[in-house]
Amino acid sequence: MKILSYNVNGIRAAMSKGFVDWLKSENPDVISIQETKANIDQVNVAEIEQAGYLHYWNSAEKKGYSGVAVFCKNKPDSISFGLGIDKFDIEGRVIRADFGDLTVINSYFPSGTTGDVRQDFKMEYLEAYLNYIKNLEKTRPNLLLNGDFNICHKPIDINHPERHQNSSGFLPEEREWFDRLVNSGFVDTFRVFNSSPNQYSWWSYRQGARGKNLGWRIDYNLVSNSLKNKLKDASILSNVVHSDHCPVSVLMDL
Repeated sequence: MKILSYNVNGIRAAMSKGFVDWLKSENPDVISIQETKANIDQVNVAEIEQAGYLHYWNSAEKKGYSGVAVFCKNKPDSISFGLGIDKFDIEGRVIRADFGDLTVINSYFPSGTTGDVRQDFKMEYLEAYLNYIKNLEKTRPNLLLNGDFNICHKPIDINHPERHQNSSGFLPEEREWFDRLVNSGFVDTFRVFNSSPNQYSWWSYRQGARGKNLGWRIDYNLVSNSLKNKLKDASILSNVVHSDHCPVSVLMDL
C-alpha cells in the first residue's frame, strides 16, 4: 500500500501545473492533500475521478484558505472530519479515513509565523491533536499520521539550524511536543530508511531557496509502533514541483 502526503499550496494551482498527470503516474493507493485552498465546487473533480480516485474534502469556512482532502483508490470503511473543536474545525484541518485495520489521519497543522496569536493557536492545536490521537488509539491502534506538521523535529531536518532557533516551526516547545508524540508510540517512517542530512519537503519561494536546497522537513508520515514491521520504504519526492512543498511517501505491506 503506497500512501502519500502532499501540501499542494492550492489544489487548483497544482492541477494547472500537471498534478493529475503526475498522480496517474505515481499511482498511490491513498494521497493526503493539505492546503487545498478551495471548496469542492471550485475544483474540476472529474479529472481526479478519471484518474481513478474517490475524493473527500474538508474545506475551511474562509475562502481560499487552508483545507485538506483525501484521494483514494478504494472506498474507506469510515471517513470523518475535524477534531470536534469548532475553532480548529472551521479551518478545515483534519480528515480521518479508515481502511481495514489502518486509520489514516491527514492534518494541516497551523503555522505560527504570523505572530503570537497564531503561535498560541498552533500550540493549542498541537495539544488538541495529541489528545485526539490518544483517544482514538483506544479503539484504532494502527494509525498513520500524515500531513504538513509545520515543525522541523530535529536539527537535521532544517537548513542552518543555528539560524532558526527563534523561528516558528523550530521552536523548542514545538520540538518538545514532537518528542512527546513520537515517544508516545510513533515512528518517523522517513528516518527508518534515510538518516542523511539535507533532506527537506518545503522551501521558501524567496531567494531561490529550492535551487540552493535551503529547506525544512515539515511533512511527515508517522506510523504506530505496531506498524513498524510493515514498512517497506519511505521517501521524499523532491523532484515533484507543483508547490513550495513536495510529496512524502510511505510504502507498507499490509
